[in-house]
Amino acid sequence: MTGFTLHLMRHGAPELTGRMLGRTDCDVTDAGIAACVANATGLNAKCLIASDLRRARRCADAIGTPVVDARWRELDFGDWDGLAAAEIDADALGRFWQDPDHHAPPGGERWSALVERVGAAIAALVPQPTLVVTHGGAMRAALAHLCGMSHLQAWAFDLPCASVLTFELWAGTPRRGQIRGLRA
Repeated sequence: MTGFTLHLMRHGAPELTGRMLGRTDCDVTDAGIAACVANATGLNAKCLIASDLRRARRCADAIGTPVVDARWRELDFGDWDGLAAAEIDADALGRFWQDPDHHAPPGGERWSALVERVGAAIAALVPQPTLVVTHGGAMRAALAHLCGMSHLQAWAFDLPCASVLTFELWAGTPRRGQIRGLRA
């Protein structure tokens, strides 16, 4: 059975920090772009894909010519989007972290919807070495989709800006991913 390599890279450091950055379309720092370019070196991807949000798209543009796919966007934090955790009701935020499906942010996206969206993007990939420049939430959703992890397991992964998570994927199996490595 033949497979292909899927690299997921988190965008570089955003100009806005310490906030719930879902659909908030902020820019990325020059150092963040440089870190992504450096970490893409040697990945030998034949296909480059980027989230449509500026912080991911600008990093991908510096690496090559990406195909833009909105399915790789971050989780939509709804009314909390762009806010610092201290600006959100602590009990509501705690309920969200414990059960993001039943306690999604007001007006926001449920965790299972993100996993489904990212799963559809993965299913649409052409089987060739691919690099996707995306977001921490989408990378964790890929872990859940490909490896059958719960949200708590997927959220336990530390995925700093510009880090790369690598999977080997095989066609025809329901859970078709195997984690090969994480590079920060």
